[in-house]
Amino acid sequence: ERLMKEWTSPVYAFFNPTPRIVEINGRRAHEFKCDARGCKTTIQRFLDKKDARSTGNMRKHVKSCWGDAALTAADDAKDAKEVQTKIVTGILRDGSITESFERKGKGKVTYAHRQHTRTETRSELVRWVSESLRPFEIVKDRAFQSLMKTGRPEYYIPSPTTVARDVKLVFARTCQRIAKMLQVSFFAITIYHTNPTHKEYDGKMNFTTDGWTSMNHHAFVAFSVHLEHQGVPLSFPLDIIEVATVWK
Repeated sequence: ERLMKEWTSPVYAFFNPTPRIVEINGRRAHEFKCDARGCKTTIQRFLDKKDARSTGNMRKHVKSCWGDAALTAADDAKDAKEVQTKIVTGILRDGSITESFERKGKGKVTYAHRQHTRTETRSELVRWVSESLRPFEIVKDRAFQSLMKTGRPEYYIPSPTTVARDVKLVFARTCQRIAKMLQVSFFAITIYHTNPTHKEYDGKMNFTTDGWTSMNHHAFVAFSVHLEHQGVPLSFPLDIIEVATVWK
C-alpha cells in the first residue's frame, strides 16, 4: 500500500489496481494484469532493480493493446483516476467506438506502423461506410477481404451486422451530444431559477432553413444550425420534413 501511493502515472489505470506479489527465480516482483477484455497479459516489475517504478513496459503494452489514441488521451489526463473514470470505463463499456470521432486537425494525414486493434478497426469501418456511403455488406466483399487479410490472414473484420450496430450506436451518441449542446440545461434551470437563456453551449448559434421540390413533386424543408466550437466552425442538419401542402 505504501508503494501504491507513489503510482500516480496515468498508465496504471489500464491495469488491475492491486498487483500480485510473485516470486520468480527467488526474486520478488509486482505483477500487473491488463484490464482489457480478453487480454491475459501481465507485466512483471522486479522490486530489486533500480527502475522498480518504471512504467516503460506497461506503456508499450497499453499502446499495442488499447491503442495509440487511448495512451495519448491518458497522457493528457490529470491523473490515473481521471483516466479510469473517463477513458478506461468508456472503452470497456462500448469499445470506445465514439472515441475516434473527435474532430481532428487539418494537418497532414499520417499512418501508424502497426495494424489497428479490433476497436480501431470497427471505428474506421463506421467512418468509412458513413462518409463514403458504403453498404454494410461491403465487409464481406471478396476483394475487400483480400486487401485487408493478405499478409495478415488473422486480421479481424467485423460482420455486416456488427458494422450496422456500430453505425447506429455512433449516430445515437452523436444525436445525444448535439441535443445536449443545444438544449437548455436542466441543471441551469434548477440552479438559476428557470433561466431559459443558459445553455450547454454559451456561444451564438445561427439557424437556417432550405426548401426544395424533388423530381416527383414532393416539397421538403431542411433545418440546420451553425456554430463555432473551440475555434472550429460546425454545421449540423437538425431535421428534414416533407411539406404536406404547398401554398402558391
